[in-house]
Amino acid sequence: MIRKLLEQVTSAVTATSPEDPARERQHALDLATACLMVEVARADHSFEESEFESLLNLLERHLELTPDEANELANTASEHAEEAVDVHQFTKKLHEHLSETEKARVVAMLWRVAYADGRLDKFEDSLVLKISDLLYVSRGLVMRLKHDAEVGAR
Repeated sequence: MIRKLLEQVTSAVTATSPEDPARERQHALDLATACLMVEVARADHSFEESEFESLLNLLERHLELTPDEANELANTASEHAEEAVDVHQFTKKLHEHLSETEKARVVAMLWRVAYADGRLDKFEDSLVLKISDLLYVSRGLVMRLKHDAEVGAR
């Protein structure tokens, strides 16, 4: 199951289809990002409505999706995240294909999801830090993004 998911993400990222390879690649990166967001939202074993709404809003705003597209992506990501053993399969593709600025934007979105319910659980904190390490985002920047998300959640 995990192998199938990884192959889907890999083939979408490296797609050479003449139709629109850039679109396929972007969809795979968006899906990997959404999967990480779902993982963070579920890290405290409670995927609350506020977290789901925050996740949808972030997908719409930062990935420039319509509400329906964001909802579909979130549901697909939830299914993929359910099957995932760890976050490496998602972070690897993002690390390979995103710029430093784009990686920082992903980490900022993860912090916002973590704070969406008004509190930061230790499991959410740990997972965002792990993901940021796997994306090679500097710890100083990660702490600034965390602070910004905490202030925004108040």
